[in-house]
Amino acid sequence: MKNVGSLDRVIRLLVGLVLLSGLVFLHGGIRYIGLIGFIPLLTAGIGFCPLYRVFGIRTCPLKK
Repeated sequence: MKNVGSLDRVIRLLVGLVLLSGLVFLHGGIRYIGLIGFIPLLTAGIGFCPLYRVFGIRTCPLKK
């Protein structure tokens, strides 16, 4: 069941790409924080966010 809407998916995609760019542009131990970017990319790709489910949030329209 999808719970992430279109606009939310685009925002997650952009945030994920920005975070992943930290792997290239940051130096030292802090650069690995960029790996967190895989989470928003994954949730944007599948259209489901487990935290949204826990908190009862839904940004996509219900299917009739």
